[in-house]
Amino acid sequence: MPDFFCKLSETTTPLHHCWEHTVGSCHAPLALRADWQAQLRRCHDELRFRYVRFHGLFSDDVGTLIEHNGKPLYSFFNADQIFDFLLSIGMKPFVELSFMPEALASGQKTVFHYRANVTPPKDYKRWAELVKKFSRHCVERYGAAEATEWFFEVWNEPNLPAFWKGTQADYFKLYTETAAAIKSVDAALKVGGPATAKNAWIEEFLAFCARKKVPADFVSTHHYPTDALGNEGDDTETQLANSRRGILREQAQDTFRRAGGKPVYYTEWNASSNPRDPRHDEPYAAAFLAKTVLETNGLVQAYSFWTFTDIFEENYFPSKPFHGGFGLLNLHGIPKPAYRAYELLHQLGTEQLLVDGIHETVNAWVVRKGDSLTVLLTNHALPRHSIKTEQVRVRVAESVEPAAVFIQRIDEEHANPRRLWTEMGEPEYLKALDVEQLQVASRLTPEPQRWKYADESVHFEIALPPHGLAAITVEYLPMRRSGDK
Repeated sequence: MPDFFCKLSETTTPLHHCWEHTVGSCHAPLALRADWQAQLRRCHDELRFRYVRFHGLFSDDVGTLIEHNGKPLYSFFNADQIFDFLLSIGMKPFVELSFMPEALASGQKTVFHYRANVTPPKDYKRWAELVKKFSRHCVERYGAAEATEWFFEVWNEPNLPAFWKGTQADYFKLYTETAAAIKSVDAALKVGGPATAKNAWIEEFLAFCARKKVPADFVSTHHYPTDALGNEGDDTETQLANSRRGILREQAQDTFRRAGGKPVYYTEWNASSNPRDPRHDEPYAAAFLAKTVLETNGLVQAYSFWTFTDIFEENYFPSKPFHGGFGLLNLHGIPKPAYRAYELLHQLGTEQLLVDGIHETVNAWVVRKGDSLTVLLTNHALPRHSIKTEQVRVRVAESVEPAAVFIQRIDEEHANPRRLWTEMGEPEYLKALDVEQLQVASRLTPEPQRWKYADESVHFEIALPPHGLAAITVEYLPMRRSGDK
């Protein structure tokens, strides 16, 4: 039986809500949709995301640069519409500088349904001119004080042939020209990279920048548990089964070390890299998400979940409400279990306490916030690994008896709208009443938690099912916490 103990008189460590810094989206034109905007506003208001990152700001469907009669035509109007909206709701852009405008492209290789060009520029100076004009426009329109709070990330996953037709040396040249163009506008603008998949190129990138005296204000990279082990041709189930529990924490620790003191921004991660993985819609993702973000505390400045919404069209635009998309919200804005996990995480305070106890599948964290504390529990294992319902015991040593204890759960029976959708017969097109019922089914429901107070400790015991997540909040009367006089 998992057994955990925490003593409130012990010194706390800071819990940085790095998961709230940035969240991902598909590509720029979707940010002009009303439903995309409504969903992002909800994520900001309820989960407190501060930045959003997306692909393709320079792709032709945004119209940033085209060529007419042999002359370049620049238009930042659509970019302005996107940025204006973000600022209007209290958010900011994490600016991914991609992909290659056709007018500058050296080839025809593209990726995704929207045919993003992934070839190097045929003229790097013309690319630099685009970056310079765009950066200057951002400063002039939004002010230097605002723009210097943004992040300018060069390209997306250039270590993968699908996203960069050139070599590593070609990318470093692109980065050099981009960084110089941005800094020529305002040296305080933040630029970084290498924006790689699988935690790659970090040492090479930083060594190149140091050798060539190229500015790099931050390190960015991506990872997924499906990256780790196995063969490229393996299905998602096999890739996850061949991975390791805690692999993303291990990789984040290694990236933190290799970054050599520079800020680390993970600008993509999720429970898997498969855009049609049913786990993304299930409690599995919630337990994985909570466990992973809490394990990366202190290692990263941002841990950007990919993505906040299923309004997403890299391959095609789906109509099935629960199709295994990356999003925290489905097409209709119905929160998945992963969204509710972020809601529980947002409710946490910033003072983390040491917890004694270890178990193969169950993890526990205790976080203090004002006159309350939360015990967050996950029961998680990778596919094909042993997992079962566990009876979890927790004891919190505190010299004052609490006023109330309540629990919020995410599991097969709680905050799981996909289960109701399955019971509905899995309709592909939802009616308004269906959406309303599924919204209700997605909600977190606080319930009283049985507890006892003995030996100056709060004791409680709960059954935690496979891939279950539970947050037990212990409330004290104001100014009556342990150690108060």
